[in-house]
Amino acid sequence: MVRAGEVGPGLILVVSGKLDVIQGRGLNRPETIVTYHPGQFAGELAQLSARPSLVDIEAREPVDALVIASERLRDLMVQEANLGERIMRALILRRVGLLETAASGPIIIGPSDHPDVLRLQNFLRRNGQPHRTLDSATDSCATTLVSRFHVDPHHLPIVLCPNGKLLRNPGDNELARCIGLLRPIDARKRYDVAIVGAGPAGLAAAVYAASEGLSVIVLDRRAFGGQAGASSRIENYLGFPTGISGMALMARAYNQAQKFGAELVIPDEAKRLANSAGEHERHYALDVGEDERLQARTVVVASGARYRRLDVANLAEFEGSCVHYWASPIEARLCAGQEVALVGGGNSAGQAAVYLAANVKKVWMLARGKTIQATMSRYLCERIRAQPNIEVLSETEVIALEGREGNLQEMRWRNRISGEETTRPIRHLFLFIGADPNTDWLAQCDVALDAKGFIRTGRDVGQGHHALETSRAGVFAIGDVRSGSVKRVAAAVGEGAQVVAAIHAYLAQDGDAATPPRAGASDGI
Repeated sequence: MVRAGEVGPGLILVVSGKLDVIQGRGLNRPETIVTYHPGQFAGELAQLSARPSLVDIEAREPVDALVIASERLRDLMVQEANLGERIMRALILRRVGLLETAASGPIIIGPSDHPDVLRLQNFLRRNGQPHRTLDSATDSCATTLVSRFHVDPHHLPIVLCPNGKLLRNPGDNELARCIGLLRPIDARKRYDVAIVGAGPAGLAAAVYAASEGLSVIVLDRRAFGGQAGASSRIENYLGFPTGISGMALMARAYNQAQKFGAELVIPDEAKRLANSAGEHERHYALDVGEDERLQARTVVVASGARYRRLDVANLAEFEGSCVHYWASPIEARLCAGQEVALVGGGNSAGQAAVYLAANVKKVWMLARGKTIQATMSRYLCERIRAQPNIEVLSETEVIALEGREGNLQEMRWRNRISGEETTRPIRHLFLFIGADPNTDWLAQCDVALDAKGFIRTGRDVGQGHHALETSRAGVFAIGDVRSGSVKRVAAAVGEGAQVVAAIHAYLAQDGDAATPPRAGASDGI
């Protein structure tokens, strides 16, 4: 009834008969993971957004079933709150189960420490996609596949997609299209809101705008969640007293946006912002990727910031394999039992240090400031102080990296006050030294920026502008990319909600209003 790698008809409710859900067929090891009986339904998160299935669904006997197409499923969950909650929970838990078993989705084949293997793993993990990785040097099945497809070892890694297509060291965009994560944009459709960036601010704007009846499209060039999605644990976000991983929090927001009908296009990059036509058209055009264009009445820039790089001559030689900008389970496995170095003194650095300390022999934490207390939340400072294998070196900077063939072997740092230099056999370096605004793509778009490249909004660009509106009417900026914003997840989410009111006000001018908010939409949080 459903084949892995192909878009299924929707959620399947069994009236009579039985359905088997089968995974692992790509390696000739099919396994029935569950059988659905009358009164149960087959489906997981792929069915919420009409993405290709990750598993096969087969009828082993005559079956009578109701099929609920994806767009009708979203309507059902919104209109029938209690039933919708049960269905949504089931869809999420089933995806979690597929992620944990790692027996479905694309198969990455290559050396386990290869930079492109790590890149592909992180891309799929950050986008909530189940996958498997086979080490081409030690796994017999991987060796067989490499031989069968006549792949030169220098061309590794390869990726075997669920639809049977083989990719040779694909880019993120190519892989996303192969597994159905990325689909073509309808150039004829005019959206009410185009959101550039799927971090906390962008996802919040998508949830609130879509829930109020606006047509929404969200772009991000890498993955949903932004920098918050890479955080190992967020403990100061309201409502989560025991903390939550950034990936888990952002995945909930991503699924919530889809539930309300927002269209998410990931990974795809906004290249240029322009007026679409005459002065009375009141809409914008966004050039996306290589040759696509979308139209929208309003644009919300939530493109956040990009990680700063260390000022060391040969840094690029080790990026992707030994130099990391986030700390996930993938990196934790790579450096288990080793000494690692971490540069940074903010909350992200503190969270990463604590997370890594549970997996590595020792964490050397290097900070340029006099103390980390001045730039880090108190609870993190106390937790770092309590970890016996974290050593904080204040007023210290990295001055050299040494290694061969992309493999870091040792690094040298220097105390800025005493001038004393230290060399340690470090194979993995983590950088959390802040970020610069991701606004290069706006350089020729007449959007006013401040001296540091952040987007100016509100009174900063003139009287009569909404607090979140840029120098161009109908173009708004929220989150870390906005000049003067508070660089916190909660603040970004708040701006994402706030901007929707400004969008409604803008669209209502001159009678160019979009669909009005649904009844009771303002009663929520």
